[in-house]
Order: sequence, then structure tokens, then C-alpha cells
Amino acid sequence: MAQVRDITELLALEPIEVNLFRGRSPTTDGPRIFGGLVIAQALLAAYATVPDRICHSLHAYFIRPGDVSLPVLYEVERARDGGTFTTRRVAAIQHGEQIFNLAASFQKMEPGLEHQLPMPDAPDPESLPTDRDRMLELGDRMPAWMRRRLDEPRPIDIRWVDPQPLLNPVVKGPTKQVWMRASQPIGKDIKMQQAVLAYASDMAFMETALRVHGLIWTSPGLQSASLDHALWFHHPSDFSQWHLYAQDTPSTSGGRGLVRGEMYTQDGRLVASMAQECLMRLRPVEPRT
Repeated sequence: MAQVRDITELLALEPIEVNLFRGRSPTTDGPRIFGGLVIAQALLAAYATVPDRICHSLHAYFIRPGDVSLPVLYEVERARDGGTFTTRRVAAIQHGEQIFNLAASFQKMEPGLEHQLPMPDAPDPESLPTDRDRMLELGDRMPAWMRRRLDEPRPIDIRWVDPQPLLNPVVKGPTKQVWMRASQPIGKDIKMQQAVLAYASDMAFMETALRVHGLIWTSPGLQSASLDHALWFHHPSDFSQWHLYAQDTPSTSGGRGLVRGEMYTQDGRLVASMAQECLMRLRPVEPRT
């Protein structure tokens, strides 16, 4: 599957049998499948078995690296259909083994008590450079791998409030803000809107735990990967519009880092909360001779 800009095309699933679906990954996305893609496709597979309820939470574990050269099979287990809540479990399979699993809960929409944390102050997203702009600023210093990815389509438009330097990272504080939106219109379907938000929630997330140590994902000797991911949906939103992703990291220890996040619409409504634990091992780098 070639790289695509349209996020709805990227996330599309092929029904194979009852409770069984096939998804694909862009072959240019890297040596392993992007975790947010598997989260989003697994959520859509679960949704295909839930006709009339909306997801309010999901909890997922990344078990093995995904192979970008192969499709992913999503097998849905219909754990429970209750009077108000519905539960689904989804296993993502390659080479006959689970690479990922997800549990999701769905609820009939109903009114309830309202409360939220206020959105933190942040600069306007249109005032911030795109990722492409930031790479172009490097000029002749741009590495070859970055130059190859310079003009790849980006399904999600990301604007960093306080980005790390792309080549020489420095130690930064334990909080971060990123503006995000889909690069193309998504439509009004709540299921797809949630899937796109879930996809984006795994982007620029782990970096929050790395930045407090002056690291980025390309730092020499760093082994990094997402271990798990949790997501709670509070309100529907249109991810074609800007969302502020406010993040913090309360702890890094034992080769792992914990990151938390809140997603706000531009007018200040809290629409989702997230948490992720990531692997972050730093090994000695052999000096060049």
C-alpha cells in the first residue's frame, strides 16, 4: 500500500468473514507499522460489530512489531452486549501471532453531569511552522533519510509549540503542546472521527518522555517503542479542525516512560484523554574508529 494523504482511505478495512477484517499499512511508513494505525483500525473493526453505540474508552497493548509488507488481520470477540454498555476485544494478527490487542467499551449516548479541566493557553496553530517547514530550515544539514520523507503525504497536520531541534536535541521540561488536525476532510461519521483521533493520539506522544532527557527517536543508542495505550472519549468532535494535544510525563523509570495527554478543540472543549507507557532504553554507543 503506497503512502496516502486521505486518512479515511488509510484506515479502511476489508471485511473477510464474520468478526474478521483485513487492514493494510503504507509500505513507506518505516520498518514497522505505526502504532496509531493499528489502534484506529482495531477500533473500526470493533465498531463494525457495534451498530448503535459510541466508544467511550479503549485500552491496548503492543505485543510485537508489525510488518509493513503484510496485511493485518483483525479478529473481533463479542465479549458482551449489555443494556447500556457493549464490550469488544480485538486481536491484530500477522504471521499467525498477535502483534496487538485491544479492549473497547461502547455506550448508548446519554446526558450526564458536566465538568472538565480548562484548556491551557497556547499560541494559534496557524502561527506555527509545519513539519516540512522545520525540515527545510535545516538546508544542507538535512540528513538523507529526512530528505527522502520531505514530500511524503501527511494524513495529519502537526504544529509543535516548543519542538526539539531536529538534529541536536536538548533537555526540556516535562510538559508539551502540539496542535493537530486531519489534512483532508473526514466527514461527519462519529466512528471515523474517533478512529482518526485515535490514530493521531499516538503521534508526537512518546517524545514527551524522551525530551526530559534531551533525546529524540533518532538519538544514537536509543531503543524506543510504545508498550500500551489508553484512550477515553468525552465528547464527539470534528478532527478536520484544529485540536490542542496537551501532554505531560510524570515519570520515567526502569527503561520505561509514562505520558499523559488531553485533547481540546480550538474553542476549549476537552474531547479526549490519553495515557501511554513506552519503552526507552539507552545503550552505550561504540565510538567510531
